[in-house]
Amino acid sequence: MYPRLIVDINKLRSNLDAVAAITKDQGSCSLMIVTKGLCADHEMAKMVAEHPAVDYMADSRVANIKTYADMARANGKMTTLLRIPMHAEVEDVVKYVDLSFNSELSTIRLLNEAAGRQGVKHNVLLMIDLGDLREGIFYQNEDQIFAAVEEIISMENIALYGVGVNLTCYGAIIPKNDNLSNLVAIARKIEDKFGIRLQMVSGGNSSSIYLIGKGELPEGINNLRLGESFLLGNDTAYGEKLPGTVSDTLILEAQIVELKEKPSLPIGEVGVDAFGQKPYYEDRGIIKRAIIAIGKQDTDIDSMEPLDEKIDILGGSSDHIILDVTKSDRAYQVGDVVQFVLGYGGMLKTATSPYVEKVYSK
Repeated sequence: MYPRLIVDINKLRSNLDAVAAITKDQGSCSLMIVTKGLCADHEMAKMVAEHPAVDYMADSRVANIKTYADMARANGKMTTLLRIPMHAEVEDVVKYVDLSFNSELSTIRLLNEAAGRQGVKHNVLLMIDLGDLREGIFYQNEDQIFAAVEEIISMENIALYGVGVNLTCYGAIIPKNDNLSNLVAIARKIEDKFGIRLQMVSGGNSSSIYLIGKGELPEGINNLRLGESFLLGNDTAYGEKLPGTVSDTLILEAQIVELKEKPSLPIGEVGVDAFGQKPYYEDRGIIKRAIIAIGKQDTDIDSMEPLDEKIDILGGSSDHIILDVTKSDRAYQVGDVVQFVLGYGGMLKTATSPYVEKVYSK
């Protein structure tokens, strides 16, 4: 059936080998692999769980972690929740998650109570905001950080596992030696002030891995969380391809349902499209237009690229994408399949859509 997402499990494994070599061999960091990019699909999660270099399996949704928690633990991996827990999900967090990222004491108190009811000790990573302005206690508010630590370490059913930071995802702030050094300094102050040892100082995601190759990852950062760099081979700070990785691990295939020659400019007064946006059209004269049976409900048009380099994506609606196939060397027909490589946004939406079938090639 189409549309479908073809996942090359061997290429994914090779990418994982490559980022593991960078992170662990060169950077001396533990390796946390993020599974949300493929919606924690079973075949991918199984490969990650069985990989000897992976220390943690992480996702932003408890529902995804539920699907592989037993498998991860059986293979010696700690399950990790990246998104700050909701109050409504603390019972499931404690049950399925070994380590959760937190910034709110009210939530950690509820986790402590839930862990007490379940008879377990739950690990938390305290998030520090170094300026990207997403989650975390702002790094300049040391009194707030110390007050949070003091209360956390007093909780009977909570263990303070370490501190972490997220950069690039919201504010697009690039990880550097100077800002990540602030995280290390905070970790050391916590250890000295409270006489404890933090197991993890997590220095970010796929936007931080480039620092290892440059020899600029601060000493003291001992963990990285990698999703896109493993799935698509990208350093997300500058968009560079990481050594030993490939980007064509995932191929989206969609079928042509209409093929006609029409004007390139719509006729009549232009208003807004189905998503409330006023589109712009380039006058290309009469062109051969192919409609494929996939749309914005299933993928991100701005994050997909045809393998046929002579095809242009003109736009789309919720259920259709319009292609200009005029210059292609291939004589496309209705029923033919068009292939695309995906960027992060396209991968995320396509993998999440129930209308896109996943197929593994080996």
